[in-house]
Amino acid sequence: MKGLGRVIKYMVPYWSKGLTSILLSLLSTVFSLFSFTMASPFLGILFNNQPRVTDPIPFELSTDAIMQNLNYFLSQIIEHKGEKQALLAVSVMIVFFVFFKTLFHYLSNYAMAPLRTKVIRDIRNHLNSKVLDLQLSYFTDERKGDLISRMTGDVNEIEASIVRSLNNAIKAPITIIIYLTMLFIWSPKLTVFVLILLPVSGYVIGRIGKSLKRKSLKGQKKLGVLLSYIEETLFGLRIIKAFGTEKKIHDRFKKENQSYTRLMTRLWRKKDLASPFSELMATIVIVLVMYVGGSIVLNSSSLMSPQEFITYLIVFSQIIQPAKELSTVFYNIQKGLASVERINGILDAPVTINEKPNATAINTFENKIEYKNLNFKYIDDYVLKNVNLDIKKGQKIALVGQSGSGKSTLVDLLPRFYDVVEGGISIDGNNIQDLKVNDLRKLMGIVSQESILFNDTIYNNIAFGMEHASEEEIIEAAKVANAHDFILQTEHGYQTNIGDRGTKLSGGQRQRISIARAVLKNPPIMILDEATSALDTESEKLVQDALFKLMKNRTTIVIAHRLSTVHDADEICVLQDGEIIERGKHDKLILEKGVYKKLHDLQSFA
Repeated sequence: MKGLGRVIKYMVPYWSKGLTSILLSLLSTVFSLFSFTMASPFLGILFNNQPRVTDPIPFELSTDAIMQNLNYFLSQIIEHKGEKQALLAVSVMIVFFVFFKTLFHYLSNYAMAPLRTKVIRDIRNHLNSKVLDLQLSYFTDERKGDLISRMTGDVNEIEASIVRSLNNAIKAPITIIIYLTMLFIWSPKLTVFVLILLPVSGYVIGRIGKSLKRKSLKGQKKLGVLLSYIEETLFGLRIIKAFGTEKKIHDRFKKENQSYTRLMTRLWRKKDLASPFSELMATIVIVLVMYVGGSIVLNSSSLMSPQEFITYLIVFSQIIQPAKELSTVFYNIQKGLASVERINGILDAPVTINEKPNATAINTFENKIEYKNLNFKYIDDYVLKNVNLDIKKGQKIALVGQSGSGKSTLVDLLPRFYDVVEGGISIDGNNIQDLKVNDLRKLMGIVSQESILFNDTIYNNIAFGMEHASEEEIIEAAKVANAHDFILQTEHGYQTNIGDRGTKLSGGQRQRISIARAVLKNPPIMILDEATSALDTESEKLVQDALFKLMKNRTTIVIAHRLSTVHDADEICVLQDGEIIERGKHDKLILEKGVYKKLHDLQSFA
């Protein structure tokens, strides 16, 4: 049951709900027991051998006292009003006890409901928080669909299989103990026989579920793969249709779906075996108890009357359901623990971007950014080697080079999306790893090559991270990014929803919304990862003019593929295979006739 303790820890804060549920369940069981014990006097009246009691005894919480006074009460009714009235009285008492049994059963479940839902809420919150804390490198090795499966399907599986089962795992033994105690009072000899049979049958049932956890784990993994395929299909639908690969994508999904179906069929067949098999075992146990108990009753020296034996069997039959629930609990927990393992894969993932306990707060950028003897690798090979770069406040630095030369990696290290392997990066002489992470990132505005927008209004996308910005500030930011005019032409202006990832907008419009978002943040350091690449010629010129004005009093790092956009940079750094091989202003680099001039000539020729 490894991993079960972790789920129980989530339940601890709500222990009062669980305790209330258990106490109410206990009351429900007591009233249930009373209702079934009424069968004995009912049958005694019916068979005309109900014991007559002429004198009551002082009330106390003991079986003898309760039964003595009950028999006295019934004897008085039989004597003064007749047997039919006694039957009616017993019937009313049964209804009374069953009413309170069902009432307390409902109240027990009512008290338990918040525990179940809040535990799952807390697990989801913890998962989402962990996903936000994890470094970007974690997600390069994981399928997004599988992560979604863990955060939805696996969490639901824990609620269905473990949290609910733990409720029954506590209530069922209590019910069994109460019933067995009563049975032991009635017939110790027969109950000892029962106590031998129940564990044996439980052991046989439990042997079936050994492989359930393993199969469930495979099933959850398969479902993760399926969700990954769905996510990839939805994201790449335009390309799939453009290349006519619908059949190939469907066949891939169909094959994996069939494999998942076969696995789940085997899993459910094994799980569904629990109920009929436990029912068979329960029937065998009841028949054995009937035979042994009947033999005891037939013995002339037996102290148990026929109606008491029938009542004994009725009460004993009520043990079967909680006993079956215990076997089902075992199956469900085994199945749910597979989901716990998958969730723990996220929760236990190491967070490599950590903030030091005594991290320094930083609110301004005054002097310079310094990359010093910096080396970095994702896995094995270094993608940045011995990088040294000073970026003074107010400078515009351009990073150019072929794809894969390390430009994006170099800027991703500055806000600590990744941590350096060797060397260091400092801001105003402070190593960025000694600074508060949120403070560090607040100094920067980022416009990436791919416009990252959310399924929300234009207004909220621009105001993202700046919730207290005024409408005037948002409109001004949109004007600077040359987005205001096209926004007014949309259906609801700034309150227009842009769809998933901004699909209702053109590529250029999405990029201008991203630029407006960065402008609104108004950071001292701006990182532009080919920010104008998705704009048409006219929009590009307007946005470039706006960005040029914006960059006058701002430190800017520009990743550029189009060299025409960085002619005015204070320094251009040419990267190749992770190293800065050339640096200087545009004119100087052209005169050197090195790699920069070759790249420039190729673009000019193009």
